[in-house]
Amino acid sequence: MPVDVLCEIDIDRPRGETAAYASDPDKATAWYVNIKAVEWKTPRPVSVGSKIAFVANFLGRRLGYTYEVTEFVPGERFVMRTAEGPFPMETTYTWEDTPSGGTRMTIRNRGEPAGFAKVGAPVMAAAMRRANNKDLRRLKELLERPSDRRA
Repeated sequence: MPVDVLCEIDIDRPRGETAAYASDPDKATAWYVNIKAVEWKTPRPVSVGSKIAFVANFLGRRLGYTYEVTEFVPGERFVMRTAEGPFPMETTYTWEDTPSGGTRMTIRNRGEPAGFAKVGAPVMAAAMRRANNKDLRRLKELLERPSDRRA
């Protein structure tokens, strides 16, 4: 059973600023609740082909995985994929302008669980939706703070 989770939020900040912050792997621990560590495997800055290792806690387990950036259109689209572990996944961020001058950001996680993870796919999808919505709310909170208090 494939997993396909799409979440979105409107953020009262310009698209370029929102996208630059969200697509910077070094900022991930500030707004992703479950990501605990980030390690660059290739030189900065982020570009197609960049490899970034993440350590996360998810559903009570510690997970380590390396994403490869497969698409990057600054301010519009950012796509990363991993083939590691029991749940190969693709994560896509998109940004578009809102009528008020803010940004609508989406996060989409898609993947095909293998082995034991297949059994838990519906539970995993629900947990991912909860986590993504929480992460987007945290990102909104961070970016809508006055600039002197942003991480």
